This record gives sequence, structure tokens and C-alpha cells, in this order.
Amino acid sequence: MNSLNSQLNYISRIFRRRGFGVQSPFAFHLITEVIYQRTPYYAYDALRRQEQQLAPEKDNHWLSEPLRLKRLLFRLANEVKADTIVDVGVLAASSLYLKAARLHADYIAATSLDELFLEAHQPIDFLYLHDYRHPDVVEDAFRVCAPRATRRSLFVVQGIGRSRAMKQLWARMQSDPRVGITFSLPDVGLLFFDTSRYKQHYEL
Repeated sequence: MNSLNSQLNYISRIFRRRGFGVQSPFAFHLITEVIYQRTPYYAYDALRRQEQQLAPEKDNHWLSEPLRLKRLLFRLANEVKADTIVDVGVLAASSLYLKAARLHADYIAATSLDELFLEAHQPIDFLYLHDYRHPDVVEDAFRVCAPRATRRSLFVVQGIGRSRAMKQLWARMQSDPRVGITFSLPDVGLLFFDTSRYKQHYEL
């Protein structure tokens, strides 16, 4: 029975990835035109060359993120038209993709909260949390940044299924009253803060 349920759940997720059964126009667009967009973007080839060129100067973490994740971050930051991008975690090649997505955005990187310097009342349009090995750091960063979210904000959380602590933290983030629609991908969670839309969670 468990095997059958797992198969049915897998099939259901495959259909949702194609937009089947998704009633929200916002969610349908995001799933089909952003999350699972297969068309190569103009900057992909140049970014790939740039991250490879910089790799000898960086540590092992620089190329640790999957290419599909880096490209997803590029598409998401571009989609929400982020003017302020905050990147919390060990510096990796994804930073190149975030900067390239919004060339004129303010990009702020921090490996810890001690390095996170924000101007007073500065809103955060896009937050990338990727220190999943330290769930306490991720939670603290969310606590600090969530009050600066606006209706256009998107928070991206890597490693939502990597540990029991991260799974529990992801559930708390989803239930936060400031959060609206959320999406769970295999290893990444998306939190949107527009609460004018019906609060709903999508497993993709």
C-alpha cells in the first residue's frame, strides 16, 4: 500500500509540474513559465563560462550547487523584478546568477547574521537562504528579514528536506501568517508574501 501511495504521489506531482489541476493563474504561470521553463535564457552560457573561470580562485563550495538551481534562481529573481537581493550562506556561484538576473539591483551577501547589514527600513524583494547545514542560522535570518518583506517579496530556502530540523523549520515558515502561497520543490522551498492571494501550498 505504501508503495502504491508513493507511486500515485509521484504521478500527481508530475502532473502538477505541467500545471494540471492548478487553479490559481499565478501558480500556473509560475510553475509552467518560470520553475519548469526549459527555454535557454540569454545569459546562461556566459554565466557558465564565468563560474568556471572563477572556480580556481574559490573553495570547493563554489560549484556545489546544481546548475538547475542556479538557473532557477536567475529566473525567479528576474520574474519578481527584485530591486534588493539578499544572499545568506556560504558564497557560491549562484551569486553570479542572482546578480545577472537583475543587473541594477542592490545585491547584499552575508555568510552569517553578523555580516548582514541592511539600511533602516530597506525592503527585501528577494532572499536566498542556503545555509541548510545550520538550520538555526536559516531561522534567524528569516526572523530578521521577514519583517522587511513586502507583497512582491520572494524568499527561497535551499535544503528544506535535508534534515529533520530543516523539515520542521520549513513547516514553520509555511505557516507564518505573513506568508501567502508556497511551493515545495525536491530540495528548494519558495515563500511568497502576497497575502491578498489565497494561502495555498504546492508540492512539485
